[in-house]
Amino acid sequence: MEHTPPPSAAHSAASQQFRWELRSCRVRRGLTQRALADLVRFSRETVAAVESGRRFGSHEFAVRCDDVLDTGGLLASLWPQVAAEQLAADGRRGPRTPEQARLDPPVPRQRSRRDARDPGAVVDAIDELRELIGQVLSSQPEADDPGPRRAPEHLDDQR
Repeated sequence: MEHTPPPSAAHSAASQQFRWELRSCRVRRGLTQRALADLVRFSRETVAAVESGRRFGSHEFAVRCDDVLDTGGLLASLWPQVAAEQLAADGRRGPRTPEQARLDPPVPRQRSRRDARDPGAVVDAIDELRELIGQVLSSQPEADDPGPRRAPEHLDDQR
């Protein structure tokens, strides 16, 4: 998910390096923002916003740019620090050490009516949807599964 960084986060070290590497790799390859956007299947506006620091982008964006720009994983390797800055700038959460993540008990989600005009409520709803989608996708049958099964023949006669 892309977040808009506050002005102070726009000049942080990891984000700044990520933006610089993205732009310089794109220019070295002779690509315009539009051409890169088409190749990575993101909008030109997203590429421009990430390069200028108006947005953080996403891990998926970094991986796709690495593939297209043939950077050997440079952008994805920078992503953990950018993500930590993104979380800190988000205001809802801060960067967490692995020890904190293990010690803090999970907070139960409240399922109350949300105000769609509240950005925090919208972000919470999106996070909740992503979690649900992840649960559904992880419970999908394997690709080798032959698909829907027919009812036994003795039940076909009853229809």
